[in-house]
Amino acid sequence: MKALAILAGLSGALAVIAGAYGVHGATGQAAQLFGTGSHYQLVHAVAVMAVMHRPLGRLAGWCFVAGTALFAGSLYALALGAPHILGIVPPLGGAAMIAGWLALAVGAFRNPPCA
Repeated sequence: MKALAILAGLSGALAVIAGAYGVHGATGQAAQLFGTGSHYQLVHAVAVMAVMHRPLGRLAGWCFVAGTALFAGSLYALALGAPHILGIVPPLGGAAMIAGWLALAVGAFRNPPCA
């Protein structure tokens, strides 16, 4: 869990940096890619911290970390001029993030939170 917390903190920091670059340093489609990537990255960094102690939370956290790396990482790379073929990677990251949310749903179904 320590590794997840460290990665979530670093991911949150990187999301803020990428978002700031998207607003202040990028233009056009690159700015949009940085904005989208940073939004998803920040949401999932916070989610990792919030869920890592829940049933299936570690699994969800690792799905979020992997999904963010694939999704946001490839968007940032595309914004910086990577080959367009890299555009096939964001859906894989999105699938990993969806798997994380589904893992949380299964964990909550098996072991409901206290009311």
